[in-house]
Amino acid sequence: MLMRSPARNIALVHDWFPGLAGGEYVTAELARAFPGAPIHTLFDFLTEEERDYATNGGLSPLKVSRLNRLPGVQKYYRYLLLQCAREIEKFDMRGFDCVISSSAAFSKGVITGVDQPHIAYIHSPPRYAWDLAPEYLDSLGGGFLGQLKRHLAHGMLHKFRLWDLRTVNMVDHIVANSEFIAKRIEKVYRRKAQVIHPPIDMERFPYNEGARDDYFVTASRFVPYKRIDLIVETFTRRPDLKLKVVGTGPEQSRIMALAGPNVEFTGRLADADMAKCFRNARAFLFAALEDFGMVPVEAQACGTPVIAFGVGGSAETVRGLDKGDPTGVLYNEQSIPSLLGAVDQFLAVEDDIKPKAVRRHAESFRKEVFQKKMQQLVEEIM
Repeated sequence: MLMRSPARNIALVHDWFPGLAGGEYVTAELARAFPGAPIHTLFDFLTEEERDYATNGGLSPLKVSRLNRLPGVQKYYRYLLLQCAREIEKFDMRGFDCVISSSAAFSKGVITGVDQPHIAYIHSPPRYAWDLAPEYLDSLGGGFLGQLKRHLAHGMLHKFRLWDLRTVNMVDHIVANSEFIAKRIEKVYRRKAQVIHPPIDMERFPYNEGARDDYFVTASRFVPYKRIDLIVETFTRRPDLKLKVVGTGPEQSRIMALAGPNVEFTGRLADADMAKCFRNARAFLFAALEDFGMVPVEAQACGTPVIAFGVGGSAETVRGLDKGDPTGVLYNEQSIPSLLGAVDQFLAVEDDIKPKAVRRHAESFRKEVFQKKMQQLVEEIM
């Protein structure tokens, strides 16, 4: 049972809403933990259905910045780093008892008063500005045009890093989504962070203790760091095993060209269809280095074991074979041999991983736990 939070005038701030993904689901559950709290954000590109979910049925209205009115901004909003940094500081927080930001870049920079606690739930210090900056700059291409882009981007990232460091000093209490991110926060910002894992909506992913179909599954947006290519290539080398790949993205053509006939691409699925796909699979595959990684936990909510890269958030959300009541298999390198070995390990112990234990582990991440911890934190700080 959720505790009833005393009448507090809470404001929520989230970077942006390009769709519903990890950070947006966190913000949606904050809106449920603090009903009526308005959500301040830079951009809103949601469908009506998505907006209804994110705002708790409209109880937490979205207050969107003027940048959202720029022509065609949905195509280039991610490049407006310095403009977003300036705009987030314009949100008026006067009159609120407490401000909670959900931040992967900007929202922690909102300006609050001296007697106005600011809790920042940080999904990660922005990787493109810090440890992945060289990779980001390399992605801008070669030749004269690439050199010019890198020169401009280098100057922009330098300014953004200075702003990023300055804003974290105005935050009163930092919450990290995992121990992995708490370490990154200490490295980049020199601040300690309390860990509260993100919320999982268990009702969206019904449990299956019965018979399963003869396939494995993975699901993700097709972008390089998700390493869907690694999973597809690995299963192409095992034509005796079937793989379903859920999702779309900019790398789709390249990844599909790597696939053998045992790999099926479903495209993007509605929530109910994706849950059904997870529920009936032998195991879920995960190859990304993630800050937390909500999708492997959603698969475990269905009672489905997970075969995951065991670095980053996955090391906290999947119980490997070295633990009691394991929920999957962890492997230690993003390579085909390492993933092949993990698949073979899973096949050897498949019957020993019990769906009930997998579901029970996922229960510890349920949304009600998250809501209660955030309510308690606000009351402690107030």
